[in-house]
Amino acid sequence: MKIAVIGQSLFGQEVYCHLRKEGHEVVGVFTVPDKDGKADPLGLEAEKDGVPVFKFSRWRAKGQALPEVVAKYQALGAELNVLPFCSQFIPMEIINAPQHGSIIYHPSLLPRHRGASAINWTLIHGDKKGGFSIFWADDGLDTGDLLLQKECEVLPDDTVSTLYNRFLFPEGIKGMVQAVRLIAEGKAPRLPQPEEGATYEGIQKKETAKIDWDQPAEAIHNWIRGNDKVPGAWTEACEPLQKLTFFNSTLNTSGLVPEGDALPIPGAHRPGVVTKAGLILFGNDDKMLLVKNIQLEDGKMILASNFFKGAASSALELTEAELVTAEAVRSAWQRILPNVLEVEDSTDFFKSGAASVDVVRLVEEVKELCDGLELENEDVYMATTFGDFIQLLVRKLRGDDEEGECSIDYVEMAVNKRTLHMPHQLFIGGAFVDAEGAKTFETINPTDGSVICRVSLAQVTDVDKAVAAAKDAFENGRWGKISARDRGRLLYRAPPSPSTRPDPTAT
Repeated sequence: MKIAVIGQSLFGQEVYCHLRKEGHEVVGVFTVPDKDGKADPLGLEAEKDGVPVFKFSRWRAKGQALPEVVAKYQALGAELNVLPFCSQFIPMEIINAPQHGSIIYHPSLLPRHRGASAINWTLIHGDKKGGFSIFWADDGLDTGDLLLQKECEVLPDDTVSTLYNRFLFPEGIKGMVQAVRLIAEGKAPRLPQPEEGATYEGIQKKETAKIDWDQPAEAIHNWIRGNDKVPGAWTEACEPLQKLTFFNSTLNTSGLVPEGDALPIPGAHRPGVVTKAGLILFGNDDKMLLVKNIQLEDGKMILASNFFKGAASSALELTEAELVTAEAVRSAWQRILPNVLEVEDSTDFFKSGAASVDVVRLVEEVKELCDGLELENEDVYMATTFGDFIQLLVRKLRGDDEEGECSIDYVEMAVNKRTLHMPHQLFIGGAFVDAEGAKTFETINPTDGSVICRVSLAQVTDVDKAVAAAKDAFENGRWGKISARDRGRLLYRAPPSPSTRPDPTAT
């Protein structure tokens, strides 16, 4: 079948590639104009294949389709228009032109969440089910007959990015290909959308993403995750007031104790509390939620737990090999940011025009340049200037990217001309801590019945904290997300156990 692909982004690129693999002839690609000297991935891919690419800044003027645009489209002889992701308004003269019409991908279960911020509103409303729809385009706003829908469970801590990456992106590509296959086979349904349950919400913008504190903790959590990463849920806090944007919110606060430095937030039910785990916030129901990342007014992203801490650790001095790596990464930044004449340490990735698609590209470039090192997208947001990014990257390559060392209070005991160093506290959430109420018990040497030392006696609350920390590490920790290569690299760098050391004074 002869297909015209109208759209943009990596999603559009993948749909285009899969349609060609299915044997369809893509007769033309219509995408957005280059931005800051960068071409859209869909257009780049099509140009490599020799497929005609058109980059119209607009399709119509004063409500009428531009004749020259329509003429160029009609000359292609497309039998079907496929719109995988399209931010432009396409005139009906184009939509209705092909023999089979036009199909559009929409990231919600229509008729719910019509509009451009469908994924955001799926999360903001706390929907338990999400998914996507592929529908026949008409002259309404996401109102055309349904061709295909697929749904998924929305997890409690899903963000726009996680829901998109886990389901909407990979399954959406398959769904678009399946929809085209059904059309080619003459089996594609046209199911009118029901009006019952239909909703339409506007585009989420920064100015409308301010947090309303007069609601329960779950609603605040849904607002934060529904605006994560774009546009970002924000509030004013501290004295003097400054705008803070919150990311990586969770309701998994089991075992957390709101003890730490208070963060005054006008309008909030209670001040926030900066703890080692992050920033604890409260709803008007007095329940807690936890935020793990904060973006400051200058755009810098930090760990919420570090909000009241001073400047970051001193800069690393790079080895010759690391300097070579830094220059290779600098070249990668230059390729991604073609409008920047020279990438300097102060060059800010996002202020130089980078978007979320560029974050994905940078992570992949680093993986190729640094022997398979797998960064998280979060890492790019946490170190937005080139100098900070290189410092973060080198720390990871050295295996010492964690802030500080674990503080251990050892009990020493001389045994067989050796000095044993034994921890005696509970190990919870990456730290050795005393039990609730400083409860302890004696541990006995079985050879002579003597007391070796007193060991922390875990209470029910301590067990709750340990379970919560383990659950958070399993679900959100980096260990399960990094490659086997990186796990091996970190284990190899681990120092030998300090539990036994020769006693130089022993005779």
